[in-house]
Amino acid sequence: MRNVVVRTGTTKEYFAKVREIAKQLDRGEVPKSAYTLTFEDPADMFAIMSPARLDVFRAVKSEPASITAIALVLGRDRSSVKKDVDLLVNAGLLNVKEVPLPGHGRQKFVRATADIIHLQAIVA
Repeated sequence: MRNVVVRTGTTKEYFAKVREIAKQLDRGEVPKSAYTLTFEDPADMFAIMSPARLDVFRAVKSEPASITAIALVLGRDRSSVKKDVDLLVNAGLLNVKEVPLPGHGRQKFVRATADIIHLQAIVA
């Protein structure tokens, strides 16, 4: 697993970071492996990283499970947990894998892709 940084930043900061990585590659250096999600607006970041979604992440990190099992643990509706899982999968924070069930059928199994999420917001 990896650590993930979810932060606010400008487009200028993003391209400066990309240029620095390109310079490292040009020098033959291997850049430090990192996964960062950057939002220009803190409101957008907190809309994605809501308390309910952080609860989903924590539940999955402590015990990978099916969407139904996560909903039961959190005491939430399965369809709302599914929407949160889909959003966190699109953000790269969760992974969903279909596993065969004994006998017949398949089940979606949710795992965290990160050990830790670092939230960093600058409000100007």
